Formats: sequence, structure tokens, C-alpha cells
Amino acid sequence: MLTTALAVGAATWGIVMALSPLLQIQRMIKRRSSRDVSIGYFSVLLFGFLLWFAYGLSIDNLTLIVPNLVAFLIGSATLLVALHYRRTEVRETRH
Repeated sequence: MLTTALAVGAATWGIVMALSPLLQIQRMIKRRSSRDVSIGYFSVLLFGFLLWFAYGLSIDNLTLIVPNLVAFLIGSATLLVALHYRRTEVRETRH
């Protein structure tokens, strides 16, 4: 019973954590800049999410699969938005 409650709590909080980069996306869109975002940091996180997701799949554990899949998807979106603004900033500095 306690183990199940901890698993549900950890998975729920994992999803909340996975959604938190949406705040970074919102900030980038509002500022039209990704200068204060570390591309390397998000790349390392994405690889970690992918590993944990794969591990969850290998042991058929939804409490690992779901939060890490959500984190990977949101992290990927964050990275794509950051890269978009980096390209935009480079183009603007050339003109």
C-alpha cells in the first residue's frame, strides 16, 4: 500500500516536473529570445529522460514510462523553441 502510494506520488510529481519547462517556453516566446537558455543543459536532460523512459519500458513500469515520456516531449519542445530563437537571433545580427 505504501509502495503504491509512493509510486503514484512520485509519478504525479514527475509529470509536474516534466511540465515545468513550459514556463521556459513561455518566457522565450514572450521575450522572443533564448539567450538565457542552455542548449547543452536541455540536451543532457533529454538524453536522461530517454534512458529512464527506455528503462521503464524494459521493466514495464508505468511510473517510469509516463513521466519520462512527458518530460522528453516537453524538453524536446523547449529545445526546438530555443533553437528557433537562436537561428532568428543569428539572422537578425547579420542584417
